[in-house]
Amino acid sequence: MVYFIVFICLFILELFYFKLADHFNIIDKPNQRSSHNTITLRGGGVVFYFGALAYFIWSDFQYPWFFLGLTIMTIISFLDDVFTLSNKIRLVVHFSSVLLLAYQLVLFEMPWYYLLIGFIFVVGVINAYNFMDGINGMTACYSLAVGALLMLTNYKINFIAHDLLAFSLLGVFVFSFFNFRTKAKCFAGDVGAVAIAYILLFALGSLILMTGNIIYILFLLVYGIDAIWTIIRRLYLKENIFKAHRSHLYQLLGNEVACNKLLISFLYGLIQFIVGLFVIRFSNENLSTQLIFSLALVSLLSLIYLTIKIYVIKKYIITKI
Repeated sequence: MVYFIVFICLFILELFYFKLADHFNIIDKPNQRSSHNTITLRGGGVVFYFGALAYFIWSDFQYPWFFLGLTIMTIISFLDDVFTLSNKIRLVVHFSSVLLLAYQLVLFEMPWYYLLIGFIFVVGVINAYNFMDGINGMTACYSLAVGALLMLTNYKINFIAHDLLAFSLLGVFVFSFFNFRTKAKCFAGDVGAVAIAYILLFALGSLILMTGNIIYILFLLVYGIDAIWTIIRRLYLKENIFKAHRSHLYQLLGNEVACNKLLISFLYGLIQFIVGLFVIRFSNENLSTQLIFSLALVSLLSLIYLTIKIYVIKKYIITKI
């Protein structure tokens, strides 16, 4: 019953946000780098934060440092959606939020390199998550896939409060209703992509630290492959990797090949979910078996990814993107 109530409340909050966004002209105007061609409301992903907020209140304020970090990250990302803030301000806030996340995960009590590795990984994933939010349904489908994998694992291991994941994913379901459409009612915006990435990273970090098993990082493998190989190609072409672009595989498929964008988003989520099920299966194997499985999986998906991307580039005469 509580899930139904939270879902209805989040749905109403999303509708209320649409009124505010429309009134204050918080919109996403298409440009030459966009994968859409109509003006659409931006920032609908703020409902992810409200899902986590509902859990924070429901749980009598569990995980306070995590939630403080999520709050300031969400606020600055929302302001960036509205006003476009300077990189320095965003960097300071992101750095502070990651430190709060690390504090909640008790990384400061571990060797210093745990904190360094954790910081690099979290910042990298948050930015990748933001870059991958480019077509209708992508953030929703992928987040549901990763969230479902974390929930399945949590049933066995109990590494985090289950309702934190449940309430947050209810927010994703609400967003999906308005975004997983041929003509989306809203986009997640930086606020949505950053917020859900932060939530999922907290859960994933808790899982890895509790089990001591880094194989669970493969819950983010599909995004990781697309993001990393795209960065490598852009560096090879001597492009500024921090500027907006349309050179991810999903963007090429959706824009140049004209594949159904909702199908692309669904397949990204589905492939990640299937990969995650294999990861869960191999998580109980010995270290050498896990290493062989991980290397084979990364190599296979990279090969498939590069084969498709090279074919698309050659077929559609994309010389530089």
